[in-house]
Amino acid sequence: MVEIKKELLSPCGLYCGVCSIYIAHRDNNLKFKQVLLPVYKAFAKTVDDIACTGCLSDGVVFPVCRRCPIKDCTKEKGIDGCHQCDEWPCKYIENFPIPVGRKVIMRAIPTWRDQGTEKFVEEEEKRYHCPECGNPLFRGAKRCNKCKNSVDVD
Repeated sequence: MVEIKKELLSPCGLYCGVCSIYIAHRDNNLKFKQVLLPVYKAFAKTVDDIACTGCLSDGVVFPVCRRCPIKDCTKEKGIDGCHQCDEWPCKYIENFPIPVGRKVIMRAIPTWRDQGTEKFVEEEEKRYHCPECGNPLFRGAKRCNKCKNSVDVD
C-alpha cells in the first residue's frame, strides 16, 4: 500500500511524486537542480528556484503549476481533478503546452478514473523506474542516470 500525499495529486493527472522539480527539491539534489535549470530557464533564474513541494501544497509551488488554468477550472467546478470531470478532455488538455505532459495526462486520467486514487498513485510510483536496472526515474526522463539505457516510461 502506497502513502497518498494529497499535495502531490495535481488535478491534471501529472502526479507530482514523479516530477523532476519536486524530486530535486525533495532530495535537495544540487546537481540535478543544475541540470534542470536550463530546461526551466523561463521560470527559474537560479538553482534555488528549482523548488516545489507539490501542486496542491501550502509550501513552495513551481511557477508553472502556481498559475495553472486546469487547477483553476477544477476549483471553480468544486472537484478534485480532471478524473472527476464530465467534460474531459477539454480545451485545457487539448491545448496543453508540453507534449509529454499531454501524453501523460491522456494516459493518467482514465487510469485515475477507473482505478481510484490509491491505485493511480501506486501505478505512477511503479511506472517511473528503469525497466533494466530498477533505478527511480522522473516524468520525461529519456535515459536512466544509473545504467544509461534509453527509457520511455511516460
